[in-house]
This record gives sequence, structure tokens and C-alpha cells, in this order.
Amino acid sequence: MRLLVVGGSGFLGREVCRRAVAAGWDVVGTYHSGQVEVPGVASHRVDVTDRAAMRELVTRVRPDAVVGTPYRYADWAVTADGAAHVACAAVEVGARLVHLSSDALHAGRPEAYADDDPPSPVYPYGAAKAAAETAVRAVDPGAVLVRTSLILGEGSPQIRLCRDALAGRAALFSDELRCPVDVGDLAAAVLELVESDYAGPLNVAGADAVSRAELGLLVARRDGLDPSALRTTTGAAAGVLRPGEVRLDSTRAATLLRTRLRGVTELLAV
Repeated sequence: MRLLVVGGSGFLGREVCRRAVAAGWDVVGTYHSGQVEVPGVASHRVDVTDRAAMRELVTRVRPDAVVGTPYRYADWAVTADGAAHVACAAVEVGARLVHLSSDALHAGRPEAYADDDPPSPVYPYGAAKAAAETAVRAVDPGAVLVRTSLILGEGSPQIRLCRDALAGRAALFSDELRCPVDVGDLAAAVLELVESDYAGPLNVAGADAVSRAELGLLVARRDGLDPSALRTTTGAAAGVLRPGEVRLDSTRAATLLRTRLRGVTELLAV
């Protein structure tokens, strides 16, 4: 199988590339700035906001499947328009599409979100992710939309943020709950979905819901750092409008997939 990983230079994209190569797949990864740098992966630069360029690359590579991971937090064109361009190009060559979405498209509530709950964004990034899903589903009803949460792993932005908060360089919100997932677990789940015929949204997140501040304490305990040094605040105090409690119910994924989605307390156990 030839797999195209759009955003292969990103944290998740690199892990998907590594695991696909190890499984014997022919892997092509894209980047915008910074090479993919995964042994065995052919690397191509492409701007996902350029529809013609995206189409030309996919037509040339002729992948059997496409995993779409590109996003830029404050960039609608990359997150929303880019996802649409990837989907259009994939459909033209008949490639299976796995699109990476996010829990950011939900407004937040005490109850867990099911796979099929509609988006309810409350801030621009969430709106961009919701628009991306809408575009992908319109272009390719057979695509799978992987709704995930904070991605953990050594070198991940989330772990770096926790360490910055423990060093006094940042602060973690105590009123934002998420279901963090290990990058390896997520990548393995994505590759399973590439070979499946599942269509539509699917929650693929960790088993535990924790606040960002609680995540920082878990990192401190695992790394042997002083937890009392952790700087915390709330979204309200910081004047930030983002979802509060966003729990993803990943029961369907746990039933469908062989990959076990571990909880954060297991991932960061001492």
C-alpha cells in the first residue's frame, strides 16, 4: 500500500510515517517548513492552501490512502481550506481518506461527547476544525473523521507546555478538561482505520479526563519535579474563550480497533 501523510513533518505525522514504514508500506510525507526526516519516507514540500499544488502532488504520487494531519492553530486557510483541498485531491485518485479532527470543535459540557455529536465551536480554531469536517464529509462521505484530544509523547507540545509551567514560564488552566492520548496509540489507531471501511466521525482519545493543570502535576510526578512550582490559572482569569469540559467517549473506537487507547494516568505512571 502507498500511503500519503499530509503533514508528515508534524508530531503525529512523523509517528504515523514511522509506523507505516515499519509495517512495510510505501510512505510519502509532506511538509511545509522542515523536512519529514523519517527514514524510508519520500518527502515532498507542498502548501495545502494551494489547491492546484495539492492536486498535482496527489496525482503524481497516486496513493492508495491519504492521512490528513495538517493544521495551524490560528490559520483558517491551513486548517479548514487545506483539509478541503486534501479531500478533493484524494477523491480524484480514489484514495481512502483519514482526516484528523479535534475535540476543539465542541463547546464543552459536563456530559461526554459521543462520536456523532455535531460540532458546537465557541472559538476560531474550533470553528476551523468544524468547517474542515463539513468540507471533508461533503467531498468524501466515505472518509473517517478522527476526533482526538491533547496528543502526548516525548517532545510533544503538550509535554513542553507542562514543563514550561513547572519552570514558571507558562501557566496551565485548571478549568479545561480533556482526554489526552498517546501519540503512538493514536498513530496505530489511524493506520488501522486506513485499512478499515469505517466512515464518519470517530472519537479516538485517551480513557481519562484530566484538567491541563492535573496533567502538569502528572508530568511533575513522573519527571521527579517539584509539583509546588506548577503555575496554574483559569481561562476566565486569563481572559481566554475556549471550551471548558470536553470529554470524548471513545467506546466505539475501543470496540472497533485492536489498539488500546490508554489513559493519561497509565501513560504518565511513575
